[in-house]
Amino acid sequence: MVRITILIPTYNEEEVLNHLYLRINEVINQIDSYDFEILFINDGSTDQSLSMIKDLRAKDERVSYVNLSRNFGKEISMIAGLDYATGDAVIIMDADLQDPPELVPEMIKYWELGYDDVYAKRRSRAGESWLKKSTSSFFYKLLQKFTKIDIQENTGDFRLLDRRCIEALKQLRETQRYTKGMFSWIGYNKKELLFDRDPRAAGETKWNYRNLINLAIEGITSFTIAPLRISSLFGFIISFFSFIYIIWIVTKTLLFGKDVAGYPSLMTVMLFLGGIQLISLGIIGEYLGRIFNETKNRPLYFVDEYNREKVMNNGTSQKITVGAKNE
Repeated sequence: MVRITILIPTYNEEEVLNHLYLRINEVINQIDSYDFEILFINDGSTDQSLSMIKDLRAKDERVSYVNLSRNFGKEISMIAGLDYATGDAVIIMDADLQDPPELVPEMIKYWELGYDDVYAKRRSRAGESWLKKSTSSFFYKLLQKFTKIDIQENTGDFRLLDRRCIEALKQLRETQRYTKGMFSWIGYNKKELLFDRDPRAAGETKWNYRNLINLAIEGITSFTIAPLRISSLFGFIISFFSFIYIIWIVTKTLLFGKDVAGYPSLMTVMLFLGGIQLISLGIIGEYLGRIFNETKNRPLYFVDEYNREKVMNNGTSQKITVGAKNE
């Protein structure tokens, strides 16, 4: 049978995992024409998430899990999941049940019609503040103006990907990842599904404003060099007006004699120019830092355990014996 993998990045979700499994199980039990794999990627959880996932696997052989060696972040968790997914298609969804599993049959229907990327677009976003929704909308509009690809607005990671999309994404191994942009960058035949996003079923969000700002910076620096060009443009404009101002000062001095410059205006100009220079250096530093990280060519992640087998991270694995350490 054709297999579909449901990929779920997981970090400290012990309060919702059982409820998540029950809802997914209820949906996929009604679809007899496909074989399903429920693949959890445990991203270094510090609660009981891993042991709960192991319990689920013990009673349902469709459940698989990858336990990463530490917390690498959701973006890395997703590429790890794509590396280990065995399905002919992969459905990515969050563990907090904001992505309703009941949308899976409709995604599969459009996949059967030939679409490679069936993505869920949020019609409404329950449980999110006005500030978060407003800043998110502003970010996507800004990113869209800067980039040459069509970045999907109000979409997350909840989508079905055909195997050829998966193989394309697996070739993108950069360490500074903005997967939402990668979904658009690889192209292929896409289909939009509208849905109303629910609030978290339980637990607390892992996406505070600091993490969201970091993700926004990743998105901008990963898919456009517009900030570098803007800083260069500012440099040219300021240099032009500074040159005009120098000519005016020299001409005024030659025609009317020496004039003593005012301290406030001098400090204003110095602080303004200094601020522009620091901003430009900061932008250059962001891109330089990403070049530094990429040139180290480190692996994206390490796996501690895959389905009760210790992973050596050299392409081999070692079975865990009963009663062994960490068992």
